[in-house]
Parts: sequence; C-alpha cells; structure tokens
Amino acid sequence: MRDLYDILGVDKGASDNDIKKSYRKIAMKYHPDKNPGDAEAERQFKEAAEAYSVLSDDQKRRQYDQFGHAGVGMGDSPGGGGFHGGMSMEDIFSSFGDIFGGDFDPFGGIFGGGGRRRRVKKARDLKVSLALDYTDIVKGTDKTIKIKRHETCDTCKGSGAQVGTMPTSCRQCSGSGQIRQMSQSFFGQSVTVRECPVCNGSGEMIENPCRGCGGNGIQRKTVEIKVKVPMGVAEGNYMTLNGQGNKGPKGYESGDLIIFFEEKPHPVFTRNREDVITEAKIQIYQAALGISLEVPTLEGKAKLKIPAGIQSGQILRMRGKGFPKVRGSSRGDQLVRIQVVTPKSLSKQQKKLLEEMANINGQAEPSFTRVDLD
Repeated sequence: MRDLYDILGVDKGASDNDIKKSYRKIAMKYHPDKNPGDAEAERQFKEAAEAYSVLSDDQKRRQYDQFGHAGVGMGDSPGGGGFHGGMSMEDIFSSFGDIFGGDFDPFGGIFGGGGRRRRVKKARDLKVSLALDYTDIVKGTDKTIKIKRHETCDTCKGSGAQVGTMPTSCRQCSGSGQIRQMSQSFFGQSVTVRECPVCNGSGEMIENPCRGCGGNGIQRKTVEIKVKVPMGVAEGNYMTLNGQGNKGPKGYESGDLIIFFEEKPHPVFTRNREDVITEAKIQIYQAALGISLEVPTLEGKAKLKIPAGIQSGQILRMRGKGFPKVRGSSRGDQLVRIQVVTPKSLSKQQKKLLEEMANINGQAEPSFTRVDLD
C-alpha cells in the first residue's frame, strides 16, 4: 500500500496548506467529469481523497505517522477502508467541498457536471483512558469498557418529535436544509450553498418536542464497548474507534471514540521503550563465585547465569525478553542490573574468613576514577 505522503506528492513535514494545495491539484487533474469513463483516473481521484482525509486531520495524521495505515483503519484489517472503494464520490464531495469555497460540488462550475451536495455533520468525539498491565501489553488483549455517550432517544426514535406527532418542513428553506446564493468567482458563475440558519440544515422544524430528549433526538446512556488492544502499545499511544463516539441528532454522523493507553506501575520492572529493566541483588560470595538465578520475566521465569567476579552495577542482557514492537515481529530485551549487597553485620566465622581472604590477597590500595555527570 502506497505511503499517503507519496500519493499527494508532499514531504512528511509538509504544512496543512501545502497538503491542501497538492490535493486540489491532483483532484482537478483526475476528476471524473474531466476524465469520463477512465477507471484509472477515478481510482487515483479516490486514492488522493482518502490520503487527504487522513493528512488533513491533525489527529488522524499523528496516528498515521505513529502506526502507519493500520493506525487509521486502512489495509487488511477488518473494517479498514484502504484504497479499494473506502470512500464513495458522494463522501468525497460532501467532505471536501470547502476546499474550493462552498458546500457544493467544487467541480460543477468548471466541468459542467456534478450537483449540490450537503456536507455531513459529525457529532462530538469521545476520549477515554485505558490502564493496562504489562501482561496485557506483552500479549495484546481484549477489553470491555463502559462509557457514557449520546444515543438515539428511545422515546422518539431520534425524530425529536413527541410521540404521535411529526416534524414539519422548514418554511425558510422549504425542507431542503440549504440556502442557495448565486455568485461570480474566479472559476466562473457558481452557486454557494450554506446551511439553513432556521432549521440548522435538518430541513425540519419540531413544533411538539419529545419530552424524553427535549427535541434533540438523543439522550445520554451508559454503553459497553469492546476494545482489541494490540501488542506492544505504550503510555501515550492511542487508537481511534470510528463511529463509537457520541451519536448526533438526525442527519449527523456518529463521532469517534479515542482511547489513550496508560501503563500500570509494575512492582519488579521498569519499561524503557521495548526493553524492560529490573535489578537483582546478590551476596558478595555469589558475585565472587558466580551463580545461576531464576529471574522473573514478563512471561514467567527464566534462568540467568551470573558470571564469577561480576561487579556491582553491571548489566546483563536477556535477548528477546522485552516488549514486542507495535509493528513488526521483533522484541526488546530484558536488562538485569546486578547489585552486590555488602553485609552490615558479620558473625565471628564470617569475619574470620574475610580476614583470611584479605591476608591472602594483601591490602589492596583503593583506586579513583573520574565521574561524568552528563
């Protein structure tokens, strides 16, 4: 699957304005009205629109930069749109008409085709935090969370009207939800379409509001959402569940649910990107003679050989015992820092043995080393 920045011909650090200009140029070139019957032109037109739908949205762009196509629901994942019919022509014209100055088909006045298209409104997104144990992060997990969101009103089924009554057509816009105005522009004569200020674009008036929702057609409820947490996520990562946010009034798209991941503190491990760090405290004689330890890992326990003569502060690496990467099959390592414990009190026998060792080795002069504070 092609990189979205490559599709629009911009660098990863391109400004919003550069992305907008590049998309407009490509859309003008491959617009179906200009290339009738050309399937390849239509494909490239849709491809550019889908790329722009991600890169023009700050949140989706950050998620794409972090996780790639999978982070914005593209590719082979279930429900992913990809570049194979994920957006219809209606979706494209409804979403991006404002690029050319109005809520209408921006190409209609240039190529003589198209028609009026109303932009789809969207309800508010929801943001929640999900705390995860290290075991959840290592293996990935399925979670069920409870959230409060706006849902369609049970009483009026979303119409906003009291039971037994019906909404009436807006007299200002005759039920179209839009007010049209002819204007002259750089591209020639065009029709600017704006939302009707009386009915807020719904085309309907509620004369007898529903008592359950006050005429909004929505009410607040608690719902359960299933979340599939991928392996290797970290504190600050997030994922977006499209359409799982607030439901809106009639004519609105559902908002999205944005889940931010948090890590619960672990009693043994500290995380450093994909690596995990722990400390093993051993006795002087164990450090001198060497020992085989059973070390806790993220997925149980494993043997670790401590070589004879190891010094306090040395770090041993256990390959592949860290966290998996979000994308890719590799894993980080587990780092075990050795802390040699000096006994605070000695028995007579222990003291005698250490004195004998000192006599055998001789009195060693202490050495001093420069310390870098960076």
